[in-house]
Amino acid sequence: MKSVTLLHRIQLVIAIIIAVCFLIPVVWMLFVSIKTEGSPIKTLVDWFLPPYTFDNYTKVLSKTSMLRWMGNSLFIALVKTVLTVLFTSLAAFAISKIQFHYKQAIFLFFVAGLMIPGEATIIPLYAVVKDMELLDSYLGIILPGIAAPLGVVILKSFFDGVPRELVESAEIDGCGSFKTYSTIVLPLAKPAIASLSIFTFIGSWNNFLWPYLSITSEELYTVPVGIPTLLANYTVDYVTPMTVNAIASIPVIIAFMLFEKQIVKGISFSGIKG
Repeated sequence: MKSVTLLHRIQLVIAIIIAVCFLIPVVWMLFVSIKTEGSPIKTLVDWFLPPYTFDNYTKVLSKTSMLRWMGNSLFIALVKTVLTVLFTSLAAFAISKIQFHYKQAIFLFFVAGLMIPGEATIIPLYAVVKDMELLDSYLGIILPGIAAPLGVVILKSFFDGVPRELVESAEIDGCGSFKTYSTIVLPLAKPAIASLSIFTFIGSWNNFLWPYLSITSEELYTVPVGIPTLLANYTVDYVTPMTVNAIASIPVIIAFMLFEKQIVKGISFSGIKG
């Protein structure tokens, strides 16, 4: 019993150390973002000492296009998340609960998609979007991102854990495939869907490469694309770059804090079952 307690304490200490290591850069960024420009920094402690000011946030939000870029990122991330969850859940339900020819082979194609790095598909993807005349548009940014093999694999593994008898009883009661999907299977998959939604949203919010290649108009810039252009004039002082990055990080931090339980629960359910 003592050995188990000691092991738990060691695990707790290790977890705290890892958490602190991840939090230090975030805390440093927030402190630097509220310092005055040109503050002398002679020691490490000086980064965290006053004077403090929130004028940096006012200046960035009022004199730059940061709010518009955040609006673009938020719109794209929300639409992409909804469409990704919709299409991946439909595909996962079909593969898991509907009998049809070659469904295992189709599922293997989804699994194979996980082994292909996204950078390898950039050139053909760009050519397709260009031929469809969707470059420099919201659709051109959103549509290529809704094909998510990982989402299909996760939700399919979760759907496999739903008892077949439950689906068969719904079919006996007259439910079609779509009604069974929407009223029985989908509500049971809320933890996995919440997890997939959060990861999709954060992935879209932080995505740089594809928006950078597909956008040419500044009014369509997302936050990751706009920040490098904004910071081109700030190569010496740390305050403004840190303020910009803090503003860009706050929505994601808030989203993670609000949905932390759903993320953990979704990982445990969708990652272990199936």
